[in-house]
Amino acid sequence: MPMRAFFTNLFLLLSGAAFCQERITISGFIKENGSQEQLPGVNVYIENSPYGTVTNTYGFYSMTVPVADTATLSFSFVGYEKVSRPVVLNKNIELSIFLFTVNQLEEVLVSARKQEDYVSRNVQMSKIEIPIQQIKKIPAFFGEKDVLRVLQLMPGVQKGTEGQTGLYVRGGGPDQNLIILDDAVVYNANHLFGFFSIFNSDALRSVELTKGGFPARYGGRLSSVLEMNMKEGSKEKLHGEGGIGLISSRLTLEGPISKGKSSFLISGRRTYIDVLAAPFIAQSQKGSDSQVKPGYFFYDLNAKMNYDLGRKDKLYISGYFGRDKFHANEKSSDSETRAGLAWGNATATMRWNHLINQKLFVNTSFIYSNFDFGVSSYSNDIGFNGSNGDEFSLEYNSKIRDLGIKTDFDFYPSTKHAVKFGGQATFHKFVPSALAIAGSFFDNPIERSVQPVNTLEAGIYIEDTWQALDALKINAGLRLSSFQTKSKNYIRPEPRFSAALRLAKDLSFKASYAQMNQYVHLLSNTGLGLPTDLWVPTTDRIAPQQSRQVAFGFAKDLDRPALTFTLEGYYKVMNNILNYKEGSSFLSFNGENANELSWEDNVTSGKGWSYGAEFLVQKKTGRFSGWVGYTLSWTYWKFPELNFGKTFFPRYDRRHDLSVVGIYELSKRITLSATWVYGTGNALTLPIATYTGLRDNFIPRVTPNGQPIIDWGGREVNEYGEKNSFRSEPFHRGDVAIQFHKKKKRHERTLEFGFYNIYNRRNPFFYNIDDETVTEGSAIRNKKTLKRYSLFPILPSFSYNFKF
Repeated sequence: MPMRAFFTNLFLLLSGAAFCQERITISGFIKENGSQEQLPGVNVYIENSPYGTVTNTYGFYSMTVPVADTATLSFSFVGYEKVSRPVVLNKNIELSIFLFTVNQLEEVLVSARKQEDYVSRNVQMSKIEIPIQQIKKIPAFFGEKDVLRVLQLMPGVQKGTEGQTGLYVRGGGPDQNLIILDDAVVYNANHLFGFFSIFNSDALRSVELTKGGFPARYGGRLSSVLEMNMKEGSKEKLHGEGGIGLISSRLTLEGPISKGKSSFLISGRRTYIDVLAAPFIAQSQKGSDSQVKPGYFFYDLNAKMNYDLGRKDKLYISGYFGRDKFHANEKSSDSETRAGLAWGNATATMRWNHLINQKLFVNTSFIYSNFDFGVSSYSNDIGFNGSNGDEFSLEYNSKIRDLGIKTDFDFYPSTKHAVKFGGQATFHKFVPSALAIAGSFFDNPIERSVQPVNTLEAGIYIEDTWQALDALKINAGLRLSSFQTKSKNYIRPEPRFSAALRLAKDLSFKASYAQMNQYVHLLSNTGLGLPTDLWVPTTDRIAPQQSRQVAFGFAKDLDRPALTFTLEGYYKVMNNILNYKEGSSFLSFNGENANELSWEDNVTSGKGWSYGAEFLVQKKTGRFSGWVGYTLSWTYWKFPELNFGKTFFPRYDRRHDLSVVGIYELSKRITLSATWVYGTGNALTLPIATYTGLRDNFIPRVTPNGQPIIDWGGREVNEYGEKNSFRSEPFHRGDVAIQFHKKKKRHERTLEFGFYNIYNRRNPFFYNIDDETVTEGSAIRNKKTLKRYSLFPILPSFSYNFKF
């Protein structure tokens, strides 16, 4: 097989470097003491030497170093006690280590940060890692700790509309973010129409966002990669944590299946908005002829099991299941209406880790992912004497389902090289839309059922992190991606490159280039990332999206205080991005031709540009932690069939974006936190004039003296200028929270009180042109007025959290 030969030759070529001089290999796994969870990203290094590495996603490390009589091997990770071990480097060593968590309040006593923790030494740029414990201390909307909301506080990540969790990274849309949960792709990350994300932080072990300089192992999206991994579960004893908030409750349990060998984790969350609102709705409708019964809830469930099959093999099985349901039923003496909206995600992953030898580690994943969305509506107006009147029904469904396999190798041929290579294949099944409309006023009921579209997306990659010089580290790689449609096969190379040049001990210059291709597209009318948005594949008529991004910047670390500064600039070009044509939507149909209409007829492709600068100063440890992030950016789009072919700003172009986050451990029992955000207003399209047309049945007439009588009683018609030429007011908001902790012998609890939008800023949610009646002297006339509508005033929150 050509691929087998490729990887065999690659292995022989790279491994040759390991035998040029006498060297030994140190390898093993790093785990958390107690739970025995494997820890990714742990720094492993030999003190007073240039030799070091970090653990991979599964806690494995490997280092090939010269033979020596004695050395000190150290292991360090933020939030854990440092471990140092004396070793004799005269033979290969297998050494697994357990790290103990530390009291964050005691870290203030540490006078300097260890050299191995410096961000300036990492070759990867445009990368954000936020500790889960820090996420849980930041003020939250309605008390719900949300990973995506915290990421919105980082430079280069736009917030979208007030309250929404959508991510708009460096000028890209929500569909251009590759969201991965335990290797499975998540297509819609929103609950409650975008106000909450589906990710329960109690179930997560790590969160990592990459905005640029993508390593070759990632592909399939243009703007960012958000990789999250669930906890493995404690192998020692049963643990639990949970919380009760204003709108939802959650519970997480983890513990051993076979002590020291296998474990489980199960985490669930459910909102009770429907239960809380029911009595108030019933009270408000007393005495009314029309009774409305609305309802809404969401739930999600995370589950994971892992097994140690021996020293070299581990098996993980994990899954996520979540759903949102909204319904509204209205009944009166002469009519009945029912409406429903439902959407949900399901993922499942089975991963097998195998340690081939001390230098070669492999992980193979079998992956399932599914997202579906449905709308239903029914109405019946009861006629005279109880007879049936006008009747109408609508059913709409769409979905995307993936089945995939993915294999990744980690190879450590020498101290100067860390090689990753592998491949993946995903079978996509799209059902872009299935629509049925029937009613007594339709001559012919409309049914449109699009046949499922089956496609194959695949990719192979290789990348090498190379310590070229003591002061220069390079990551270079190549990904070859492909997408097979019914009659066409797209094959695209994707080169990747990033480098870090250390200018001083704590200062480095970084640069990167990445080319990405995206073969699935999200069609959206609103830009909000709502479930009504439609996922569609690349076809013979619709080419894949493509981006090219270059970034450069500086990273500097300080010891006193322990701060990290990063300053980055970027320029990104996007080709073949999709948008609806003017007046089209996911429900568009055209009367008699409805059965023949394809979504491809409703879209147009264009080009985009985005460039800007990002600044971040961050402190992760100590009694006081947090960050300040600022983004200055410009984004432009150009579509031949939109805005008369002229360049325009997309909705979420934002010139200035500023976030300030502070967390202060007042004592062991009290934590204070606050955030403040500011952003330039969104670019919107509003009418610049309104005209009243002639009445439809207008009959020309004249007065006795021959003057024409004009009847302006027809429809109002809006005239629009250039697309998104109106800029809404700036957005700013402050949030605060206070947590009270209490530790007991067997459990601990936390009470949290907070305020969202503490100074009651009325931020714009949308604008509308409203009619107003004004009096000018004795004359009364109608006046068109632009009105701003806000959504969230100051909102209090409360939650009770516990852990045992």
